[in-house]
Amino acid sequence: MSDFDAIDALLADVGPQAELPPPDVRRELREQARLSKAQVARALGVSPGTVGAWEGGRDPSDEIRAKYAYLLDGLAAKFPTEPAPEAPPAEDEDETGDESASENEAGDDAGDEVESLVAPEACVLCGAPATHRVAGFAQHLDPSDCRPATATGTQPAGAQPTQTQPTGPAPETTPHPAQRPRSPAKRAFQEQSGPADLIGQTVQAALAEHQGDVEATLAALLKRAIPDAMRLLDETRKGARYDIVAHPWIPDILRKQTSKGADRIWEARPKWTRHELPPGRHEVTALDINGAYLSALKTHLPLGQLEHSAGFAHDRRRAGVHLITPPAWEHEAVLPNPIGNRDEPGPLWVTEPTLRLLLRLSGPKHALCEPPEIHESYTSGATENLLEKFRVALKEARDTAIAADDEVTLEYVKAMYSKFVSTMGESNYNRELYRPDWMHIIRSQAFSNLWMKALKAHDEGLTVVRAMGTDELHVIGDWHRVFPEGRGVTEVKMKDIYTAGADVVDDTEGTEGTGDMSGEEE
Repeated sequence: MSDFDAIDALLADVGPQAELPPPDVRRELREQARLSKAQVARALGVSPGTVGAWEGGRDPSDEIRAKYAYLLDGLAAKFPTEPAPEAPPAEDEDETGDESASENEAGDDAGDEVESLVAPEACVLCGAPATHRVAGFAQHLDPSDCRPATATGTQPAGAQPTQTQPTGPAPETTPHPAQRPRSPAKRAFQEQSGPADLIGQTVQAALAEHQGDVEATLAALLKRAIPDAMRLLDETRKGARYDIVAHPWIPDILRKQTSKGADRIWEARPKWTRHELPPGRHEVTALDINGAYLSALKTHLPLGQLEHSAGFAHDRRRAGVHLITPPAWEHEAVLPNPIGNRDEPGPLWVTEPTLRLLLRLSGPKHALCEPPEIHESYTSGATENLLEKFRVALKEARDTAIAADDEVTLEYVKAMYSKFVSTMGESNYNRELYRPDWMHIIRSQAFSNLWMKALKAHDEGLTVVRAMGTDELHVIGDWHRVFPEGRGVTEVKMKDIYTAGADVVDDTEGTEGTGDMSGEEE
């Protein structure tokens, strides 16, 4: 075949390009259908910024053009005569013109792409009606308009508030699941029940199945903790204006280097013991931090797949992992290093909570170190509230179980959130969610939370003796004036009391905690 024959063959395979309506009509059709750019982008496998560019005059090509034309033809058939709604305020030029914009850019700041809504939609942060979309997500522009995300009365944490929502205490006032707004189904398990009662119903069914045998019931519940946690996550995500990207592309630094090895992310797990105590003998109290991983679910998580960037700037609207050179730490005698026990100098990959902790400690309020050097990052648009309804549902079930002295439910809930965190990386036990970046971030948030408790103790005049893992803090002094005692997630428990100091054999080895999720104290 000659060169000209080959070219002719190529030309024969190329059909006419699909016709597209003018850019202003493309936007009108999307707005008439009350679709966000993010929704259209997900359906076509592009970014919201790309959809904005198409509506601004740029044309797609090849297969994606045919798909976009097919969508617009379908919308035109559904809205043949309806007039276009009033145009919303002008969008940011950067947002509409950047084809590499994050697929799920978070709308945490009003400086992002803003659209007015024809009809109010549920805010992604609090669930209350909002009249604007930011970067494709419905939310309030003024943070003061956001209502607390926690549920009140018996209203399910994942249900959308309505004006007729009952607030009475009777369980039968909870709306039927069919009346609640639903997001597109993503998984096979779809028996519907509100998050407020899903855990209790599961425990009661297991008790009935095992004829009240507590030991057998608990064993069965622990085996199903992972799928049940994913089912609860589905339930609490109903009504959300964006979907969780469950299996995104992952950079090599988040992949295991060997089959049984680790990846390159440093979680900053503390394992610190004070080298020298003040003179004399001291009574040391080992405190146990309740629900460390449950509290750590409230952290800045990237929504979409991670995108690479280089440079020293930190964008607080994004989250991910960062290659940094950590600052020197000159307070090892009284406080642990915020990056944990690391002997090797030089740059290392850390998570968002570790970076934010270092930036916080380098700020004017604390001024404990220099800012870290940021060399490169993998980040995506982020929100701190992605798992908030999931966390609240687990916390409420935990609180109820503690009040009722229900150890079966308590252990079941603990297994749900601890295994949820530990299996979202490379695991054979959870194939529904593959987010090793989230796993590292949540773990690091738990370590960061413990570190801040150590700083609080130090600032309040206590002597910090030891900080271990996620949930163990040893102090000298009247800790009751610093930390409330109890079993709630905002409280601490006394784990042990021992004596240390001059002429006393150090017997702390028996109280050392691993911070491992499977053995987390409740």
